[in-house]
Amino acid sequence: MPLTPAQIRSLPTAVLHDHLDGGLRPSTVLELCAELGIETPAGTAGAVADWFFDAADSGSLPRYLATFDRTIALMQRPQDLHRVAREFVEDMAADGACYAETRWAPHQHLEGGLSLAQAVDAVQAGLEEGMAIAAEAGRPILAGQLLCHLRHLPPTEELVRLAADRRDAGVWGVDLAGPEAGFPASLYAGPFALAHELGVHVTIHAGEADGPDSIACALAQGAERIGHGVRLIEDIGADGARGPVAEEVHARQICLEVCPSSNLQTGAAASLAAHPAGRLLAGGFTVAISSDNRLMSRTCTSRELELLAGAHRWELPELERITHTALSSGFAPAEQRERILEEIVRPAYAAARDAG
Repeated sequence: MPLTPAQIRSLPTAVLHDHLDGGLRPSTVLELCAELGIETPAGTAGAVADWFFDAADSGSLPRYLATFDRTIALMQRPQDLHRVAREFVEDMAADGACYAETRWAPHQHLEGGLSLAQAVDAVQAGLEEGMAIAAEAGRPILAGQLLCHLRHLPPTEELVRLAADRRDAGVWGVDLAGPEAGFPASLYAGPFALAHELGVHVTIHAGEADGPDSIACALAQGAERIGHGVRLIEDIGADGARGPVAEEVHARQICLEVCPSSNLQTGAAASLAAHPAGRLLAGGFTVAISSDNRLMSRTCTSRELELLAGAHRWELPELERITHTALSSGFAPAEQRERILEEIVRPAYAAARDAG
């Protein structure tokens, strides 16, 4: 029997792919615009939510990314980075997440005079406060950050060294984000080689606005996970036969961080029914589901799971597999993720099976 939306929302989730600057509360956008003297995109929180969703719903990754100029402008002071990070954790916990990684590009948040380290520390302080608030509310969650390089900016080793320095203080890895087509991951071979040398975890956006070759390039740079990765389906035949890139991803069980609503907005998938997540999961690929940009896509992870469950007839075993996959693929220390699995996820799914 299909799960109801309420049943899906009651299950714990683990979130691997959510951008800090893509998840501001509409009310926070209004308040920070007023405080900073920045023109608001609309006059009410509901209208702000509509504006961001409509502006991002373009069918193009570059146009989708252009909406971030608005939110990044509101995240240049330490107190604002702290607030947005705290609210990220609170909102994740309210949505049922027991584990969440947020990614962001510190280089975009230095216009107010912060150093990279100061910006990262402000975000971490917000995450810590958010975790404390969630725990007091009875919604324990483990949250940390990933530092993003941006494809269209010159390569730098600064973020890798910063991630290594703060590996035990909530910075769990690095990412490569931004416009994919025309900016191969190989441009960042130096920073990723350093990440490998220093033991810093790496995930790379690929297979969203570009095809399987982009995924292959990301794997060649040591990506342990692939952000989005849905165009891997182009390397899989109608009969399920895997091409060389799909075979490598499958054999190594590389986690694909799939975000369906944003895939529809950027044109990486035509519809939920046609979304590659269904075939990828059925084909034995390692798939985790996340929200990507909650403001721009007007969504949350439980809603993403609800949408895909309805489109692809996923039931409790599929949702449990996805959550286990996200936890096993997370970049936080293994013992912390295992504790979440044993104390929160397994008991919740066992209770759901018993109730079903």
